[in-house]
Amino acid sequence: MAESDHQTPMGDDVPHRAMITICAIGATLLQSLDQTIANVALPYMQGSFSASYDEITWVLTSYITAAAILTAPVGWMAQRFGRKPLYVGCIIGFTIASMLCGAAQSLAQIVGFRLLQGMFSAALVPLSQATLLDIYPPARRGFAMAVWGMGVMIGPIMGPTLGGFLTENYNWRFVFYINLPFGVLATIGLIVFMPRTMGLNRLRFDWFGFTVLSVGVASLQLMLDRGQTLDWFHSTEIIVECVLAGLGIYLFLVHMMSARQPLIRPAIFRDMNFSSGLALMFAMGTLLVSSLALMAPWLQTLSDYPVQTAGLVMAPRGLGNLAAIMFAGRMSTRMDPRLLVGVGLLLICSSFWMMTGWTPDVSETDIIIAIMIQGAGMGLVFTPLQVLAFATLPAAMRTEGASLFSLVRNIGAAIGVSVTSMMLARNTQIMHEVIGGSVTPFNRALAAIGIYDPATQHGAALLDKVVNHQAQIIAYSNDYMLLIYTTLPALLLLLMMRRPKGIIAVKAEPME
Repeated sequence: MAESDHQTPMGDDVPHRAMITICAIGATLLQSLDQTIANVALPYMQGSFSASYDEITWVLTSYITAAAILTAPVGWMAQRFGRKPLYVGCIIGFTIASMLCGAAQSLAQIVGFRLLQGMFSAALVPLSQATLLDIYPPARRGFAMAVWGMGVMIGPIMGPTLGGFLTENYNWRFVFYINLPFGVLATIGLIVFMPRTMGLNRLRFDWFGFTVLSVGVASLQLMLDRGQTLDWFHSTEIIVECVLAGLGIYLFLVHMMSARQPLIRPAIFRDMNFSSGLALMFAMGTLLVSSLALMAPWLQTLSDYPVQTAGLVMAPRGLGNLAAIMFAGRMSTRMDPRLLVGVGLLLICSSFWMMTGWTPDVSETDIIIAIMIQGAGMGLVFTPLQVLAFATLPAAMRTEGASLFSLVRNIGAAIGVSVTSMMLARNTQIMHEVIGGSVTPFNRALAAIGIYDPATQHGAALLDKVVNHQAQIIAYSNDYMLLIYTTLPALLLLLMMRRPKGIIAVKAEPME
């Protein structure tokens, strides 16, 4: 299946490149921001709709699941309808769905509209990435991926802060209404400046492949989202979802290798740079969101930071990320990108190693240094990884490749959050039992301290609180060690990737 729409001219002859870039970054930021912006508004929505905690979490789950399912066929849709019509249609649909979410009057409506919003959002990130890869020549793709990477990486970090500000000062509905001006501007910009593209009317859709992949991805997402709440495989629902996830993904892989026109062409995996980059992006996905998911409760629960202060303490991670993304964007076309990725992975590991020694008494300076190093490491990995993965991939497969990158990043994030949350809860229980084994009424040392005398009801309650606190500290340390073990093996993938040819030692040029 050759690329039919001749998506966008490449090289230096692309008119209005700067405006197309701004619109593409805006679309990327919209999608990545909406993954997390609604999180802090959930309690307010819960009150508005008189919903339980399990019911209101569908506001998040419906968006993520819909986006994950419809990411895979983005490559096919871009070929069938043309990249520009699909791009513009998805931004318009996303903006309308955002307005409907803000106007929702019941739980069923907000979940349905979030599902719709997720469906339209699925194509925004891969189409933005593929468009920028096409309109910039190889020597400037590092810069393009750096600018695009800021939208992908900063969106989830900004989401909770912006969502909290809008909810606190206005209303939770403005979490969705804020998408209107940006959606309108991005739509107008793409209509005016993006070159016209055509599609293939005779291109057939792989309905079987899409169906089994949808069942597999949706079941996996539901299993990961609800596993901790339902005690994992002690629940019949989780077992059923696990079986459906495995069966759906297995059938999709078999079908992909045997069908004439599969949803994802097997040829794309023959590119070693792309396949290795896909595996590395999966590993990065597990780190990106799970590290944030661990950091926020650590600050608020163990160190007793107020919510606003915790947000300010975490902000330097974004600063480190921004600086590293821009640096890597300039350097990835002047030196071997594999070296930048390797340094970034080592920086991430070093930050997690620093975190394993944290106690609630750790200074703010130590916290800020560690998370800045972590943000810088992720920035150094993200941009050069895009350059490496797409350097040898044929232009006809870029949209398909970008959609796969987005899919594995989202699945990695879901797995990372679920596994770290599960390990945190389990290790806390285990360490509580280990430490609590010596806390008995027969321990004379404890009995000598009046308020902690386990023989009294008050003393036993205080001791249980202290033991649980210490157990959580050890559990967090174990989670950070787990993240190190996830990151280090990714270094081996760099040995399988080739350095891009013809882009080293080339001077950067300004946008036109």
